[in-house]
Amino acid sequence: MSLTFYNSLSRQKEPFIPLDPDHVRMYVCGPTVYDRAHLGNARPVVVFDVLYRLLQAQFPKVTYVRNITDVDDKINAASLKLGISIGELTNRTIQDYHDDMAALGTLPPTIEPRATDHIPQMIDMIQRLIERGHAYEADGHVLFSVNTYPVYGRLSGRNQDELLAGARVEVAPYKKEPGDFVLWKPSTPDLPGWDSPWSRGRPGWHIECSAMSQAYLGQTFDIHGGGIDLIFPHHENEIAQSCCAHGTELMARYWLHNGHLTVHGDKMSKSLGNFFTVHDLLQEHAGESIRLALLMTHYRQPFDWSDDTLVRAKQALDRWYAALNTTEQEEGPIDSDVYQALADDLNTPLAISHLHQLVHQIYKTNDSAQKKRLGSLLKRSAGLLGLLQQPPLQWLQQDQSGGLGSSEIESLIENRRIARQNKDFAESDRIRIFLLENGIQLEDTSSGTTWRRA
Repeated sequence: MSLTFYNSLSRQKEPFIPLDPDHVRMYVCGPTVYDRAHLGNARPVVVFDVLYRLLQAQFPKVTYVRNITDVDDKINAASLKLGISIGELTNRTIQDYHDDMAALGTLPPTIEPRATDHIPQMIDMIQRLIERGHAYEADGHVLFSVNTYPVYGRLSGRNQDELLAGARVEVAPYKKEPGDFVLWKPSTPDLPGWDSPWSRGRPGWHIECSAMSQAYLGQTFDIHGGGIDLIFPHHENEIAQSCCAHGTELMARYWLHNGHLTVHGDKMSKSLGNFFTVHDLLQEHAGESIRLALLMTHYRQPFDWSDDTLVRAKQALDRWYAALNTTEQEEGPIDSDVYQALADDLNTPLAISHLHQLVHQIYKTNDSAQKKRLGSLLKRSAGLLGLLQQPPLQWLQQDQSGGLGSSEIESLIENRRIARQNKDFAESDRIRIFLLENGIQLEDTSSGTTWRRA
């Protein structure tokens, strides 16, 4: 089945035709590691994880590169504020990021390069830009000369005046034009720095992604992704410096961007008290609930986070896992409707509606063979969205609210079994009612009693 994506570069949906059908190559901008990932950081990770899964289902080989920015002024400031070394801060934050994203059910990328491991490649690219007349040195800085790239602005669709206004650039005295951006800047002795032909210094943010994507995916590759806030200036600048350094027309053939995230209609901010890190949310909610909530809105649309969205996601997963718990599953195909929805520009809301239909059919039929077929279809299809990947009872018995523990519940069930065996039905009923009042539902079967949290 052919795939179709909305390409930000052409501003229209296009059939996806990879450069090499045997090897699809994708780059997504990763985190700047100075603090815990917040909900807005999580959305592109989940979105492009679904894309990664879809591509893997369609093509024999997919290389997914997601970088880590571990040299940045925000990192320097956070290190100073916390009184710890930059290395300690970045290593700790990277581990936190991995833990949080794994809790959301995301696959690790094929390659996760760190910026600080690719300084020589950045210096080499900057030298080529200088040699080709697209960059210049000034006071230990190296800047990209925007006027040397006539199609600058084609991704964002803005003219030069709009770009300058949107960039909020510093009009430094060493710049030839206000819109020129930094490729390399000098470092004071107290800041991280590397020797270069221009100064002991550090790279600008934009050159990092250009160098790392080229190192692992080549001068032109298939897909570049990220949040819509990165279109300008970050992605616009990546395109300019990459194409000018390599003499190519394109950096990536397809550009995919997810929409903004708000909380109850407002921009997420600490001052408004609506700022959520993934780690904070995981203290009270399952990662899979957060993941499903993020996928209930189409990735290109603005997403407004609310408690209601998370409640609906949890309720859906409870119903889906309960349906799976009534069936056996085996390896099988992916539901064609689910696949077709994702193949059409990652339409996750439509795919989710088809999963609801499969669950409805499972509950509706009493045919065991049909249940098994539908259960297998549901599990495999949901897997394309990174959902329903744990044993059903594990989900149904998990506790996110500090209620009765599993061992306590199992002990009460055993006491109830003994009471029933001794024909002490009053005690048996008392235990059942007590468990029900604490949100535990029992189901007596021929093979014993199972339980789940309501």
